[in-house]
Amino acid sequence: MDSRVSELFGGCCRPGGGPAMGGNLKARGAGGSSSCGAPRGKKKNGRNRGGKANNPPYLPPEAEDGNIEYKLKLVNPSQYRFEHLVTQMKWRLQEGRGEAVYQIGVEDNGLLVGLAEEEMRASLKTLHRMAEKVGADITVLREREVDYDSDMPRKITEVLVRKVPDNQQFLDLRVAVLGNVDSGKSTLLGVLTQGELDNGRGRARLNLFRHLHEIQSGRTSSISFEILGFNSKGEVVNYSDSRTAEEICESSSKMITFIDLAGHHKYLHTTIFGLTSYCPDCALLLVSANTGIAGTTREHLGLALALKVPFFIVVSKVDLCAKTTVERTVRQLERVLKQPGCHKVPMLVTSEDDAVTAAQQFAQSPNVTPIFTLSSVSGESLDLLKVFLNILPPLTNSKEQEELMQQLTEFQVDEIYTVPEVGTVVGGTLSSGICREGDQLVVGPTDDGCFLELRVCSIQRNRSACRVLRAGQAATLALGDFDRALLRKGMVMVSPEMNPTICSVFEAEIVLLFHATTFRRGFQVTVHVGNVRQTAVVEKIHAKDKLRTGEKAVVRFRFLKHPEYLKVGAKLLFREGVTKGIGHVTDVQAITAGEAQASMGF
Repeated sequence: MDSRVSELFGGCCRPGGGPAMGGNLKARGAGGSSSCGAPRGKKKNGRNRGGKANNPPYLPPEAEDGNIEYKLKLVNPSQYRFEHLVTQMKWRLQEGRGEAVYQIGVEDNGLLVGLAEEEMRASLKTLHRMAEKVGADITVLREREVDYDSDMPRKITEVLVRKVPDNQQFLDLRVAVLGNVDSGKSTLLGVLTQGELDNGRGRARLNLFRHLHEIQSGRTSSISFEILGFNSKGEVVNYSDSRTAEEICESSSKMITFIDLAGHHKYLHTTIFGLTSYCPDCALLLVSANTGIAGTTREHLGLALALKVPFFIVVSKVDLCAKTTVERTVRQLERVLKQPGCHKVPMLVTSEDDAVTAAQQFAQSPNVTPIFTLSSVSGESLDLLKVFLNILPPLTNSKEQEELMQQLTEFQVDEIYTVPEVGTVVGGTLSSGICREGDQLVVGPTDDGCFLELRVCSIQRNRSACRVLRAGQAATLALGDFDRALLRKGMVMVSPEMNPTICSVFEAEIVLLFHATTFRRGFQVTVHVGNVRQTAVVEKIHAKDKLRTGEKAVVRFRFLKHPEYLKVGAKLLFREGVTKGIGHVTDVQAITAGEAQASMGF
């Protein structure tokens, strides 16, 4: 990780040069669509008839992989051709894990040709037949005219094809919600999930709070989960239409799970735990229009960059400010995003066409950062965010998913509950493999370094029953009468065949993002590795006696309380007061249960 990220944590290391990425990338209106790095191409005959706005004549050439398909036209295909097109659609849906985008009127090289109205109508009819054949639904995202030197108007149509995979109940996307305290995170989620606008005094957020002191102070101190569904036609499904979460799941073909994190600096450890353990697909960074980048905003931005979590930005409370204030906040965000430590390309979303383009470019390029400006009270531009979330595809490809599912089962324990008439329940994320009802697993390590046998009695996802859990999915598992006292956050449940190893000492290659003085042997920090959160002491800094802000080194750590299950290559983040650093695990010194007991003084 570039040490210049330390600037976002209040560090004093000097940027190492390198230009910030060029100007603001703004999506075009209905007149056209552009893409990062797309070739400009030549205008046919160099003409611009009738003073019409020019459209970019090219999109990027069609890729063999991915979920985007270009079709010039689909008019009356033969039966053989139709079957080939259906097979092709299945491939694109598999690549997009249930979602595909068809660009009708575009050649494979990306040339925007367009179709006459009759040809377009016939092509969409064929596309509808193809979708019916595979059991999918189609939604027209947008149409736009192209200036292709023709007397007849020609159009390009962009279509979303959605099909829930046979082995899933719905498509799933996890979004972590970041931002400074009082920026309106819980209020925005309340408006999205409850379907009612806020009254300006925080009424929308009351259903999201888990503790009495949160209601009294209006500030989130814990991690909560909220769901927003979209049906196959792209329509919102939330609590305004459904009474229970189970009804939302049944009516939805795509589910957005929001992970509401704390904004106050006092609860920063909770926010870090939410980002490292719940494996969000992307993050929503909320910035209040009237305060701009303040409090923990810069620090949350740094966390997302350090953990390589893609993020988009929502500027809230625009109803409280003059237009010039909102514009000033957006310019401030653009300056920060273009800094050498970020290297992001801001993309202001002001129309539905922008929202469609933003969703596609956000999925294709990690550098693109969409910016929305909205109000949870007036509802201004709220629909643009819903369009973006509906179209946003899964950010991991199908090959990565298949590889993870081929591995042995590994489930991270993030939450522990006791439910009446059910028993002990654990919540978390399945890192790899497949977990089914009735599976026999082992959980650990315990304080003395052991792994204990248990049985998975039942599984729930988004508060509805589920028989099979697949890699990358979050869920709660009922463990029956298993003793809750034997469990703690940071444990893993794995297949017995894995023969899991544990460690008290490990080494990591780190970058010290910020430290007021020098980082030396004997310094104690809180280490976050996945769902593991524990105090560790620095035993050795290889090849150096001390570290200063911005420097790199391989460091040996020792856990102080109990051994943990770590894997080489896992991302690491450590903190202590204003001290912060990131890195990855390079080596673990595996020990047996007996050695763990001896090292921990049992």
